[in-house]
Amino acid sequence: MLRIHVSGVDLSRVRMATRPDAMWETVLSFHRLRDRRGSTVFGEWRKESRTRLNGEARLLSAVVPPRGYFPDFLTPSQEGAEPFGLDAGMEALRDTPVDRIHEELGLLAGDGSPARRPSAGPVLPEALVEGRTEPLGRLMSTLRAYHRAAVEPYWPHIRASVEADRAVRGRALLDGGADELLATLPPMIRWRAPVLEADYPVDRELRLDGRGLLLQPSFFCRGTPVVYRDPDLPPVLVYPVTHPGAPTAAGPGPWLGRLVGHTRSAVLRAIDSGCTTSELARRTGVSLASASQHACVLREAGLVRTLRHGGSVLHTLTPLGSELLRGGAPIAVP
Repeated sequence: MLRIHVSGVDLSRVRMATRPDAMWETVLSFHRLRDRRGSTVFGEWRKESRTRLNGEARLLSAVVPPRGYFPDFLTPSQEGAEPFGLDAGMEALRDTPVDRIHEELGLLAGDGSPARRPSAGPVLPEALVEGRTEPLGRLMSTLRAYHRAAVEPYWPHIRASVEADRAVRGRALLDGGADELLATLPPMIRWRAPVLEADYPVDRELRLDGRGLLLQPSFFCRGTPVVYRDPDLPPVLVYPVTHPGAPTAAGPGPWLGRLVGHTRSAVLRAIDSGCTTSELARRTGVSLASASQHACVLREAGLVRTLRHGGSVLHTLTPLGSELLRGGAPIAVP
């Protein structure tokens, strides 16, 4: 069980990440690559990604075990910083102090000595502990290559999933403040003020002490949320998004030909800021059944995502839908 103690000051400083974090998604996807569970969502992705890998998994397995703890320095964070893109994340990883690398790899080994860990595979952990710079560069190159093979082709889908989750949490924040936001997190996370409890593989107590909490939705997080092991790092709660479907590589589908006519253009514009089906019907002047049908077609085309919010559903645009609406492709204007 994870227990996050939230004071009144912390509650006022709870915030949502603005986008997926490339470093978290990269490391957590490596967990999913070796996990046979979740085949409906990740099965096809695993199959496709493995065909593009070229030895990266063997090196990464030395520092990212199949389950449990992995070093905090692999997913950098800064107080008040936005989620990292890949390049910025790599720069932050390069700046990790040597003593911190030594300490966290010691925790990974379990006995403070990665060099004596029989399953460590390549000698990368030992070389990092010795403070040599070349192995860190090798690790960064491997992470970058793995990201390009297993994460980058699916980034539009990952981003759409995170943005849809943000829309749901944002609606909750507007409706009931930070209390409502925390109460609507996925079922494995429970808000029992002043403690945020979560299913977790070990017992952990995390006291925010006025630092607030960054909520980071993640496509590749599964089952339980993730926090830093080091309580002195800026508090981040990484939690799984709702998965309405499996990830697909970027690119428009054959359904775009169905996007013809003024009404559907109006529907797409109405969904731009996020709305329920009832709100969509009112904004576009169509019946509830018609609004639902139009949203369904747009969802099949990869332009809209739909998530349940309380007793209704909330529609949001995917990156492809936003690009189409803002001039990436022509749309009839009502």
